[in-house]
Amino acid sequence: MSPPRILLCGDVLGRLNQLFKRVQSVNKSAGPFDAVLCVGQFFPDSSELLDEFMNYVEGRSEIPIPTYFIGDYGVGAAKVLLAASKNSANQGFKMDGFKVTDNLFWLKGSGNFTLHGLSVAYLSGRQSSEGQQFGTYSQDDVDALRALAEEPGIVDLFLTNEWPSGVTNKAAASDMLVGISDSSNTDSTVSELVAEIKPRYHIAGSKGVFYAREPYSNVDAVHVTRFLGLAPVGNKEKQKFIHALSPTPAATMSAADISMKTPNTTLSPYTFLDQGSHSKEAAKRPSDSVSDSQYWRYDVSQKRQKHGGGDGDKMCFKFIYSGSCPRGEKCNFRHDTDAREQCLRGVCLDFIIKGKCEKGPECSYKHSLQNDDSQRTHRSENASANRSKECWFCLSSPSVESHLIVSVGEYYYCALPKGPLVEDHVLVIPVEHVPNTISTSPECEKELGRFQNSLMMYYKNQGKEAVFFEWLSKRGTHANLQAVPIPTSKAAAVQDIFNLAAEKLGFKFLATKSSKSSDGRRSLRAQFDRNCSFFYVELPEGFGRLAEHC
Repeated sequence: MSPPRILLCGDVLGRLNQLFKRVQSVNKSAGPFDAVLCVGQFFPDSSELLDEFMNYVEGRSEIPIPTYFIGDYGVGAAKVLLAASKNSANQGFKMDGFKVTDNLFWLKGSGNFTLHGLSVAYLSGRQSSEGQQFGTYSQDDVDALRALAEEPGIVDLFLTNEWPSGVTNKAAASDMLVGISDSSNTDSTVSELVAEIKPRYHIAGSKGVFYAREPYSNVDAVHVTRFLGLAPVGNKEKQKFIHALSPTPAATMSAADISMKTPNTTLSPYTFLDQGSHSKEAAKRPSDSVSDSQYWRYDVSQKRQKHGGGDGDKMCFKFIYSGSCPRGEKCNFRHDTDAREQCLRGVCLDFIIKGKCEKGPECSYKHSLQNDDSQRTHRSENASANRSKECWFCLSSPSVESHLIVSVGEYYYCALPKGPLVEDHVLVIPVEHVPNTISTSPECEKELGRFQNSLMMYYKNQGKEAVFFEWLSKRGTHANLQAVPIPTSKAAAVQDIFNLAAEKLGFKFLATKSSKSSDGRRSLRAQFDRNCSFFYVELPEGFGRLAEHC
């Protein structure tokens, strides 16, 4: 199978006539291409181009090939995207894009999906603290990508609107790129994410120029990264705004091909950023360093004794939360075991790092160091209470959506999801705060079976069959088993559909057949490994499906 053919585009700014005229020309001469990926501002920057833009959104003009965009801001953005959000076809999780119209998809927030075998990650919008509904990304979006960086596998394409700070090679910059290395339209958060995700290609817009950087090597990874900055569509300087790419998906490449480097490969620009930032910030007062843009680094030079890796005066946030750091001894930041222990005991991280917490009484964590082992049980209970308070699936949480609850048992309860995939989509949720339904007690399993049987009977009366599925993550918080009804006439095709979807995502299901659902779950429990994550689905004809992903 030949590699997918992708077109990359910079800021569209509502000039869809010009964009798609160029796409059709390139597609005719060098195509066919599979998709267009747009970075930078997609919507018009003035009302003059709004009519042209809406002709495509409302179907009067045709979009020739599937087009994905992340620049969700500009004139008309709120109206168009709000309508797309409310469209019933866009309910549920849509990591691969909300459909705006035929062949036009909005990549919202952040996510990772597979496009013709390529792993594509994205961060939509611009950095802002104003909490706008459209056009900006949130800390949750950033954290989701940080979690992705810790998952196995290589991201082929990473799309951002803003450039990362420090990516340009000043020695190679030409007169055309004067001013390219200043701080405007660059984002240190993007720099941090790129350094962690380590994509094979990073594509950005919003800078107003075309720039193709030499490939650079990554820390703790064998493959290189190539950065592409794209100019706006129809720019007066006639700089390149569309770029063709045909990369072989990393998932299908050999180790030798993945690790291949060209003679012009440079060191990672983010290695120098880390070292420069670290040496500069070390001279600052502790109060100054609190505003460090890299949120896992804080000055603790005047706090208690520190232990672990790193020679600096700042703590490694990853080590505190996970107990490990992928950089190991190469990490420039302190692996503070004391801070991690206090964090596990329910102490507020801001209090640990800064000596104070800005949330004050609203913070649900402790604001004193916990060193008495005799209080361990009491602390554990407090931590559990805090966890339940924050979890929207815990019945004791003030965040629980009680109006969505259908039925409550002793060990499980049924609720409607906020964003159902179809009508009568139901969640079966443990009352206790547990990460999955596979490792629960026999009593819990029996009650779960009764809930499943009741749902199957309910669906049966409507001429439908039940499909149950669950994503078991090693970082899971509160489990939920999803129950989705499908027409009985479609039940025979479900297995093939799941297998086809798995193939597109680069994995295969392991099939186990059983006469009863409980037998299939018993088989899953026998294979369950807490150090792995996997997705499984129970199909109407009695097949249990398990896709393991460690």
